[in-house]
Amino acid sequence: MNPNRSLRHARRALLGAGVAAGFGLGLMPFEARAGTQAEEPLADSVSSALSAAIASAAPPRPSFDSPAQRLAFLRWLGSSSERLRSRHPDARSRTEFLETLWYESKRAGLEPALVLGLIQVESGFRKYAVSSAGARGYMQVMPFWTRLIGNGDPATLFHLQTNLRFGCVILRHYLDIERGDLFMALGRYNGSRGRAEYPSAVLALRRQWDAGEATSVAGR
Repeated sequence: MNPNRSLRHARRALLGAGVAAGFGLGLMPFEARAGTQAEEPLADSVSSALSAAIASAAPPRPSFDSPAQRLAFLRWLGSSSERLRSRHPDARSRTEFLETLWYESKRAGLEPALVLGLIQVESGFRKYAVSSAGARGYMQVMPFWTRLIGNGDPATLFHLQTNLRFGCVILRHYLDIERGDLFMALGRYNGSRGRAEYPSAVLALRRQWDAGEATSVAGR
């Protein structure tokens, strides 16, 4: 990995986060800003667990234990859809994206706002984004992951659910490695572990997505 390149990417991401804050989450066109996720040896047990997590083919349809949970989801969906309108003009594809993101985030034990912030920094919500390092799709997943825990075909990373599932499972894996330290896990995801720029950008955007949802719920 080129540390200077990673720093440049992260600084541009911070600038993007600041602009988004100034315009109330007005989503601007970003270039792909992924760093280089490091290919590290995986213990057989870890590889098997990650492969199983990727392979489970449950459809991305939310289910709820109570009407209150369903209502909270619908409020989140409406609020997030409105803020993504400029990036996803088609209502059907926007809803599909958000439902899948919500499902895969919850499945991996992650906050949807965190995943939205990560995607905004990594790809600017572009499905077919490719970074200079070769990372692909919304969550800028490196192709080597398909060889380690997938079917070996990097082209599948441009599929909506596949990309979000890989990204969420990988981030969950890094969180486990870092013993729940989100700052360090985000740095590892971006290939800039220990540097503040990238995690700070993602976490700033997560707060904005959370704040936007809170405002939407309070106004109802």
